Amino acid sequence: MAIFLICPVFSACDRLASIPAVPKITGDQWLLKYPHIGIKIADIEFILAKPSSSLIVYLLAIITMAAGVRFLVRKSDLKSGKWWGIALLLWGAGTVFAGTSYQAFAYEIKCAGRPFCSFTSWYEIIYLILEVFSVNAILVAVAYSVLEKTKIKFVKLYAILNSSVYLATVLAGSFIPVKFLITFEMMLLFCIPGLAGVFVISSKNYFKHRDMLGKSLFAACFILLFVMIFYYAYLLAGFTEILWGKGIWFSANDVLHIGLIIWMLYLSTALFRNLKDYDQ
Repeated sequence: MAIFLICPVFSACDRLASIPAVPKITGDQWLLKYPHIGIKIADIEFILAKPSSSLIVYLLAIITMAAGVRFLVRKSDLKSGKWWGIALLLWGAGTVFAGTSYQAFAYEIKCAGRPFCSFTSWYEIIYLILEVFSVNAILVAVAYSVLEKTKIKFVKLYAILNSSVYLATVLAGSFIPVKFLITFEMMLLFCIPGLAGVFVISSKNYFKHRDMLGKSLFAACFILLFVMIFYYAYLLAGFTEILWGKGIWFSANDVLHIGLIIWMLYLSTALFRNLKDYDQ
């Protein structure tokens, strides 16, 4: 029985399930393709998919949300600190939804009880929305540390518009449905400008002031950039399939999530220690 089939918010909407996975695959074929273990608790039985990946992604979620709480509690006197806290809590919550549908309960949510596995789920839609919101919150947080008040207004306006347009886009893609509008690639199109903005204003600030905050932001940008480059290099090289052919499951997502754990630990230590607002 599929115990996570009903989506948490849009329980009456099942149009997403009409989009099949690519390639088209049955539940039995999915089980042959990916690592999994069967679990029985009392009268409840379910498939836990990709156990090692699930552990890593939930660990990332815990570390990220803990970092968010730390910024909100201990840097509450800073506007940048509050926005970092909000951003990391959103990121961590999104990671929980992503880990649930992409990893831990992927089979139960997208395959169990269906003739063919579905492409996505409402868990993943919520993850995509929270990810875009989080990136925009990070942009605002960085702006409060390195930009004048007048420029911060424009950054916040962009963040609101970007988040609103993406929310409308992904919801339209979900209800119609239109596959491209609900893909990871579409989400990246909305995140890249914000991440590029963080990189540009952090770099300009570092080379202008050469202070510890600038150094921390600059290093954070490069750590994230290196993580993304390493992730795509691992993905395109096909190492996931090569290792799985030898009985070792270590996917490109595992590489990404371990890298993000390192990034989150850096944010909650070096950046946390040196964080300040521009007007200070």
